[in-house]
Amino acid sequence: MSEQHTPRSLIVTFYGAYGRAAPGPVPVADLVRLLAPVGVDAPSVRSSVSRLKRRGLLVPARTAAGAAGYALSPDARQLLEDGDRRIYAAPPARRQDSGWVLAVFSVPESERQKRHVLRSRLAGLGFGTAAPGVWIAPAHLYEETRHTLERLQLSSYVDLFRGEHLGFAATADAVGRWWDLSAIAKQHEAFLDRHEPVLRGWQGRTDTPPDEAYRDYLLALDSWRRLPYADPGLPGELLPAGWPGERSAEVFGALDGRLRDAGARFVTPGGGYSA
Repeated sequence: MSEQHTPRSLIVTFYGAYGRAAPGPVPVADLVRLLAPVGVDAPSVRSSVSRLKRRGLLVPARTAAGAAGYALSPDARQLLEDGDRRIYAAPPARRQDSGWVLAVFSVPESERQKRHVLRSRLAGLGFGTAAPGVWIAPAHLYEETRHTLERLQLSSYVDLFRGEHLGFAATADAVGRWWDLSAIAKQHEAFLDRHEPVLRGWQGRTDTPPDEAYRDYLLALDSWRRLPYADPGLPGELLPAGWPGERSAEVFGALDGRLRDAGARFVTPGGGYSA
């Protein structure tokens, strides 16, 4: 397992892809079984689940058969639903929405820790910095931004606006100041280096064994789901020539189409969880 694919991240990825569709809590024994193909051992599963429980993302519950298991909290479900709009969105060049959302915030010095949390959350949502205390993102990120700030009880410090960029610099030049496009491009290239060869391997096959599909899909999704947060989904005309984001989105989309449903047959081989 690479440094990128941590046990905690892979558990969240599993719930996002398959676990939230379970008819009830996912038994701990099934979590151990389902994380083994991607290199996570049983002690790591249990310790990571405990951390996710402390963070309020997983809640302990008994299955219908009485086995110990874990279900998603309401906050975790909202996070995953917000994430779906990013992870499975059309590549930016094909989006029809336009405009910007601005987040303007002011936090009293006595609450400066909240200022740090607010900055880190906006950056994690894909916002760039237009000026001190003024953060900017494509308008399609508004709903998720609102959900996130409300969930973290930070909305009282922020005003959100929608608008257009009217100058004076060309918008493409301004975008280069608001985001570190070179760093984002390197993340797309790293995804392509890892997962484009996997896609080529599957394209050369006529079979799709569920265990292999599950493994490759979970690893690809775990890598990909970070990228739509680092990359805010800027329109193609505002990006440098040869931008790799469109290609990485296409590779993930092809892996998703080929492997996700086949992987589900490994998760529930008998039509339900083992417990």
